[in-house]
Amino acid sequence: MWSNYFVQPDDDGRIGVAGAGQGGGLGGMKGGRAQRRTQKISDSLEGKIKLAFFVSIVGVTLTVLGVGTEFWVELAQKKNFSGNETCQMAHYGLWKGCIHTLWVADIDPERTSCGPAELPGETNCTYFKFFTSGENAVIFKKTTNRKLNLAAAVLALLSLTMMVMGSICIAMSLNKGVPFFLKPASFCFILSGVLVLLSILIFHQSVESLLSSDDSIPLHHELSWSVACVGSAGAILIFAGFLFVILSLPFSPWQKCWPHKNNTT
Repeated sequence: MWSNYFVQPDDDGRIGVAGAGQGGGLGGMKGGRAQRRTQKISDSLEGKIKLAFFVSIVGVTLTVLGVGTEFWVELAQKKNFSGNETCQMAHYGLWKGCIHTLWVADIDPERTSCGPAELPGETNCTYFKFFTSGENAVIFKKTTNRKLNLAAAVLALLSLTMMVMGSICIAMSLNKGVPFFLKPASFCFILSGVLVLLSILIFHQSVESLLSSDDSIPLHHELSWSVACVGSAGAILIFAGFLFVILSLPFSPWQKCWPHKNNTT
């Protein structure tokens, strides 16, 4: 009967009796689980988390810059299409489109199409009515595809939402000093990057649909710098998400085979 018990010193030096049977085993398991739950972030790991969070903030900033601007695609007529001293070009994004009337004399002689938009001229910008009255926009007699434009905008908004959730998880992890929130943060940032890239793909499909809606006015089109910002942001966010995955691996509950150091005196 006495073989089922052993003498174990407490932390304060007192002698206590602990059971080595089934109850003792369960008590040891509970204690190990409690120890894993209360494991704190070390100073070195905290620095790595902050560095990865800075990378993700760069992606968030680029996403906000790209989504909020209207330079996703540029549509330009030939500079001599109208046969007068002016030509027109347009650029638009997820929310707004602008039409520029430029002077042909200001355009580079080697350039065959109207532009770029930075040249001085008359500008007329309007917000799309996709979200209000549901009307399609008409640009140079070409009609947008409302469903595709809406899908691209909704994916961009969902991506921003996931970025906010991921940032909250990282802030809570740093504030509480526990690594538990790293995995949810990694999921949020990876998903936000994927959603951003999907938004670009769907927007490109909407541009192709716009160009194929009418052939009376030939247009030169190219994706602009807002898409470059959003595409770079998607890659950065996915990279940051995988950084958080790597940083959370030593604290994963399924890695029970990893050796634990026991402090004995």
